[in-house]
Amino acid sequence: MNDRPNTPLLDQVASPADMKRLSDAELGTLANELRAETISAVSETGGHLGAGLGVVELTVALHAVFDAPKDKIIWDVSHQSYPHKILTGRRDRIRTLRKRGGLSGFTKRSESPYDCFGAAHSSTSISAALGFAVARDLGGNCPEGLGDAIAIIGDGAMSAGMAFEAMNNAGHLGKRLIVILNDNDMSIAPPVGALSGYLNRLYAEEPFQELKAAAKGAVSLMPPFFQEGAKRAKEMLKGMTVGGTLFEELGFSYIGPIDGHDMDQLLPLLRTVKARATGPILIHAITKKGKGYAPAEARDDKGHATAKFDVVTGKQVKTPSNAPSYTSVFGDELVRLAAEDDKICAVTAAMPSGTGLDLMAERYPSRCFDVSIAEQHGVTFCGALAAGGMKPFCTMYSTFLQRGYDQIVHDVALQNLPVRFAIDRAGLVGADGATHAGSYDIAFLANLPNMVVMAAADEAELKHMVATAAAHDSGPIAFRYPRGEGVGVDLPVRGMALEIGKGRVVREGARVALLSFGTRLAEAEKAAEQLAAKGITPTVADARFAKPLDRDMILRLAAEHEVLITLEEGAVGGFGSHVAQLLAEEGAFDAGLKFRSMVLPDWFIDQGSPAEMYAEAGLEAEHIVAKVLGVLGVAQVKRA
Repeated sequence: MNDRPNTPLLDQVASPADMKRLSDAELGTLANELRAETISAVSETGGHLGAGLGVVELTVALHAVFDAPKDKIIWDVSHQSYPHKILTGRRDRIRTLRKRGGLSGFTKRSESPYDCFGAAHSSTSISAALGFAVARDLGGNCPEGLGDAIAIIGDGAMSAGMAFEAMNNAGHLGKRLIVILNDNDMSIAPPVGALSGYLNRLYAEEPFQELKAAAKGAVSLMPPFFQEGAKRAKEMLKGMTVGGTLFEELGFSYIGPIDGHDMDQLLPLLRTVKARATGPILIHAITKKGKGYAPAEARDDKGHATAKFDVVTGKQVKTPSNAPSYTSVFGDELVRLAAEDDKICAVTAAMPSGTGLDLMAERYPSRCFDVSIAEQHGVTFCGALAAGGMKPFCTMYSTFLQRGYDQIVHDVALQNLPVRFAIDRAGLVGADGATHAGSYDIAFLANLPNMVVMAAADEAELKHMVATAAAHDSGPIAFRYPRGEGVGVDLPVRGMALEIGKGRVVREGARVALLSFGTRLAEAEKAAEQLAAKGITPTVADARFAKPLDRDMILRLAAEHEVLITLEEGAVGGFGSHVAQLLAEEGAFDAGLKFRSMVLPDWFIDQGSPAEMYAEAGLEAEHIVAKVLGVLGVAQVKRA
């Protein structure tokens, strides 16, 4: 185990109130200790590292100046909130981060009053801050009270339309709220687009206006013991860019750019803003993702996410893989197809490496597009690419694709455009917990006219489904696959297009049929082995398609078996519901068929290992066995 750092000042901080008695110099030391503690904790748990290291000084300054939890500190995405958690009474549990029963890797209202608003998707913080500000001014109340509202949002998150919708509304209402633009030139991948270039120009341009209200008389507002540091801050403030920016056009007073790691800048500025702000104000802070930890700073993603690692070397501790990941199988097959068809292109939303498109971007950069954190735009962009004769693969995590649902309906399905949706992180995803689970895509896609919905049972099936999607030109088509490595089956050299709407029977049996959609097929086969030992030999089938269903196969399974059980890694309303609708319409239940549908439960499953999460969901082999025996009304059947 890595040695714990020496943190004498941090040891004295049980809550932000304990920081109020510290001098500015001591707060600087506290930031150094907080950084060391964050590195030490994440080295033991794994998780998001770079983002938190980039906001250590900002976290200390915010909690030193403002009065949380009355003042609402809202972290956008909130994967950078580990230092915040350490300072807000959760240090003793920080090494349970992202584990079963431990701290969430994101802010979570049920975890602490200091987590005033939960987040894990980006670009929501300004909307939330405005909501708190309006609630405050309308006389709303909550147990901790309502004070200032401070949103901390990254430059990558600022690219999403929702952030600008919120800023437009906030500028119109004119409410006092504070937005801190944490500009680290990095989200998960390097940011792209015009906004990123605009921020870079703001940083590079010569200052063109003295900071008027904040700089003039700022020192005199502060207690004497703050004034020495404030004198330096005043000189810095005079050189800041203020006015004439896009943000001012939206109704915000703009201050910046400032050094987000310089406590001598942050503390006086935040105190001045707290004392003087009357309307919406935006502070543009330049930070460095992974700041203060060389191995993170050296990585391409600045240590965005990491497994457990050695603090001294930064070397990650990863379990050797016995099979390729689903993501890499998708990426490799897409590149192979793109080499044969110059109409194939790919679109992702700030996740080129996470979705396996980094190889596509390297080989065919003119046909691979990162639209930044803008899923709605990405979906409609794909729709028009398809209308223009291209073959776009809209490649997003299931949990992020949710943000583009209106566009899937109106801009793709309604127009019957052949967009290929490659849906990564389908099902339960482990340590990221409920916020990142791909629980709903089967249900929200399979109910759309014109849509084809597939799920890969293993990595070989995934190759076939990528090829199927590439060959499908008559309308939209989606295929889903989970996080992590495959099951270890042999991979074909090339994927072959599947017949649309046709499943496969992988094991013939009697009495009971197990019909799986997706990677629960492996658990269904395990359950069949266990049931065989009890004298029951189920038929096991892989549906492949949730839409269109393989009517012939399903109706045959219903007619030839006493029990039919569907399995899926999705919420109620998905594959099993569509099968039940088919069976009801065809009168299969009239003949006495016993039907059950095993789906994800109707609650949000907290973080843990995937196995722990699927155990809670009741979708492991043992649960399938128990379901079969329960439906048959027997505890055990002896072999004949």
